[in-house]
Amino acid sequence: MPVAFFVLIFLTGEASSEKVCSYQDVLDYLNLTTENSVFKLTRPVLDYTHPTVVELDIILYAILAVMWNNEHISWDPAQFCGITQVSVPRDMLWRPDLFIYEMIQKDESPQNPYMYVSYNGMVTSEEDVKVVSTCKMDVHKFPFDTQRCNISIGSAIHCADEIRLLPSSNSSRATQFSREVMKTQGEWEFLQLSVNNHNFTYDNREWEQLIYTFTIRRRPLLHVINFLLPILFFLSLDLASFFISDHRGEKLGFKVTVLLAISVLLLILNDILPSMSNKTPLIATYCIVIFALMLLSLLETILVTYLMEVDSASQEKLRLKDDTEAKQENIKSDKCNAGEKRQTCCSCISKVSDGEKRNEMLPLAEEMKELQQTLNLHLSSREEGGKSNHWATRINRGFFVFYVTTVSLFLSLIFNEWNS
Repeated sequence: MPVAFFVLIFLTGEASSEKVCSYQDVLDYLNLTTENSVFKLTRPVLDYTHPTVVELDIILYAILAVMWNNEHISWDPAQFCGITQVSVPRDMLWRPDLFIYEMIQKDESPQNPYMYVSYNGMVTSEEDVKVVSTCKMDVHKFPFDTQRCNISIGSAIHCADEIRLLPSSNSSRATQFSREVMKTQGEWEFLQLSVNNHNFTYDNREWEQLIYTFTIRRRPLLHVINFLLPILFFLSLDLASFFISDHRGEKLGFKVTVLLAISVLLLILNDILPSMSNKTPLIATYCIVIFALMLLSLLETILVTYLMEVDSASQEKLRLKDDTEAKQENIKSDKCNAGEKRQTCCSCISKVSDGEKRNEMLPLAEEMKELQQTLNLHLSSREEGGKSNHWATRINRGFFVFYVTTVSLFLSLIFNEWNS
């Protein structure tokens, strides 16, 4: 019983000898309060010639981590039960006046109200910043384009002698962190995040910037399925229309319908493409050239149809003329038969003299000449009709060869340019 009581007393004494610490003890030791102007009014250095080194770390979705050293803050963790860092409100300490040059809208994301302060004076601030920035886009190879956008960070009033900007993570590490954070990439595929320093001189003072370059590539599958392939399908239909007979009116109407469908796709393209670009997008060249080829094909169909109509009209005239001449020949033959009957009757009564026979042969010779002239006119008109049909066939075949050759060369060049 005495031994147990002694052990209980010993344990109670050991427990009471442990030191209890709080974060407020650290703040009281530093005299870090909202009224103390030493920590927030000026740049936190003991000697004004010492630059404040600010380390930045940016990953995609603009999670910004900023670290700098405050020379007014330091404590021994052994005196405060091993406390190495405390969190304090943002308004209690000085912060570097960093801003993003490309930002065009005010950041409305919720702000983190606290910062971490370490025992060696290192202050860490992490912010989730929504950046709406300007980016010079090159859509020449849309939808197979790759874009590079910059986020430049610098100080507004402190030059390079006062604030030195250093990247906390190199390019490969920042790229890896960004890929781990991203859950979905949507239309764009993230490729790389690179960082480098840039110094420039303004007003006889040197200023420093950190430039983060985001490299992203567009996912083209949606645009290929919804835009490029339909245009190829319409082009294939236009090529197939050459096998439709030119004597029928369906070919011309079919080509006009295909041309109107391409016009609708061009209106959709106008909504997809950005309004500003230094170069003409290849997809616009692709659509315009195919539209021009289809328009040329339509004009060729109109010409061939016109030649066919000319040939049909000449053949119709020949048919009407043949019918009229056949009726006239029937009438003449009827008259000749009646005259022959009268001659046979009269020959039984009297003989015709030689002078009268010569007079009867003259009208027959004139009729033979008229028949010869009629035959010559028929042959010449048929030759003219045959020439129109012949030229229409030659134009159709020659244009088909030209059309297929031009389309093959153009598609090869445009796809090679997209892949380069």
